[in-house]
Amino acid sequence: MGNHVGSSAHFLESSVSVRRVWPLAAALLALSLTACDPAVVDDKPAASASSAGAPAPGAQEGGDGLSLPAAVKLLPVGAEKRDGYQRTSFKHWVDEDSDSCNTRQEVLLAEAVRAPEQGARCALTGGEWLSYYDEETVTEPGKLDIDHVVPLAEAWDSGASEWDADQRMRYANDLDAERSLVAVTARTNRQKGDKDPSDWLPPAASAQCTYGADWVSTKLRWKLEADEKEIAALEKLAAGCTDTVVVYEVAP
Repeated sequence: MGNHVGSSAHFLESSVSVRRVWPLAAALLALSLTACDPAVVDDKPAASASSAGAPAPGAQEGGDGLSLPAAVKLLPVGAEKRDGYQRTSFKHWVDEDSDSCNTRQEVLLAEAVRAPEQGARCALTGGEWLSYYDEETVTEPGKLDIDHVVPLAEAWDSGASEWDADQRMRYANDLDAERSLVAVTARTNRQKGDKDPSDWLPPAASAQCTYGADWVSTKLRWKLEADEKEIAALEKLAAGCTDTVVVYEVAP
């Protein structure tokens, strides 16, 4: 879940509108996408790669996104520092719009292939989801985790330690970019932990290009650094994902 690539400078300054795909659209996309080799999108709704001749979802009108290899080159390189990290430094699963649905529930509603029943205080039952990391279909919300594609600890290591509490909260609940948070099986999320792509990739081969694009777009969106080992792993992955397109908007 053959594109023309513009200059890096153009796309760094472009404002890309990224929207979450709601249940009906997600279902239609899930039916239309097929399993792929590492250069083609996987089944995750609104993936970061597009079919030949069509602009990537959320790309600026009349233009395309960056290729994954080009996007990796834009990542600022830096040494990671874990000093002082606490998960509680990132306030997450807030109800930002006061509609009784917190961030976790909003992601589950957005990514459902079959919409769940919504009860009091946004309690969700039933529904169906596709965990794109392992291509598993899940029918119970409690069996899904909401993964920060770039984990909170990794974000801290890569620059978030310098942010104030409000910016860290916005990062941890980023619903304005659909690639930052994804609903996946609890098993794969816990296997991943706080690892970067040099130590962990999704077990489904068809998911790996999309995951690389998700990772890079999130880091570019939040101006997070990448260490040399991480860059090397992303360059190796991107070499087999030349048709994968990365679109992002720098966070306000």
